[in-house]
Amino acid sequence: MTYADLADLPGSKTEPDGSAVVRLLSYNVRSLRDDREALARVIRACAPDVLCVQEAPRFFRWRKYAAWLGRRTDLCYVTGGATASGPMILSSLRAHVEHTEDVLLPRTPGPHRRGLATAVLRFGSSARLAVVSCHLSLQAAERRAQAGLLLDRLPHAATPHAVVAGDLNERPDGRAFRRLAGALQDCGAVRPWGGAYTSTPDDPHQRIDAVLASEGVEVLGCGVPVGLPGVTGRDLRAATDHLPVLAALRVPAAAAA
Repeated sequence: MTYADLADLPGSKTEPDGSAVVRLLSYNVRSLRDDREALARVIRACAPDVLCVQEAPRFFRWRKYAAWLGRRTDLCYVTGGATASGPMILSSLRAHVEHTEDVLLPRTPGPHRRGLATAVLRFGSSARLAVVSCHLSLQAAERRAQAGLLLDRLPHAATPHAVVAGDLNERPDGRAFRRLAGALQDCGAVRPWGGAYTSTPDDPHQRIDAVLASEGVEVLGCGVPVGLPGVTGRDLRAATDHLPVLAALRVPAAAAA
């Protein structure tokens, strides 16, 4: 993939038929413990309409850090953070927020509790997208169960179109990843774009972060934005311990009643 090709990922727009091209970025930010300015530069260069965060700050003054991230990336807080035990959703002003819900998943003794940040966003007059930001368990059995609980929440009653984005803590051949990909489109496999591996920034060798979309959502491109104009290798290495996943998706307009 050449840098010129990377620049060709479709930009945000609403089509004459009411469908919407949405740019969505999924990023594990490691609680903003690394170079925050590098992180903000990467996010701004990706120009997302929707940012699905994992490992958002969730302890003391976490809302202050969520607000800082929004200010530095020209995005608005939608839902999640401490209330979802880590996952969070931000969006541009292009998105109209119709519904939000933070979901805490059943807790296994020992590891910290996991959760889901969920929202229904509308683009234009009728292109609705249910969004889930997730961070699955480090334990394989719990991870697979969480994948099932996540799928149980889709589709949302407000829309048949959905996207799940997050740190799955598992490669595509894992049971939880396969469970999700059996019900949803694995966007990075359907329309590869950019880089494939998300871990680690210093030595990318495994794909454990993903964007998955329901049938009916057209995948226009999905991958790690290595070499995207404005995204430098130095910033990617300094920002956090994961590489981000950027996807361009075409969301159909709702059918007329």
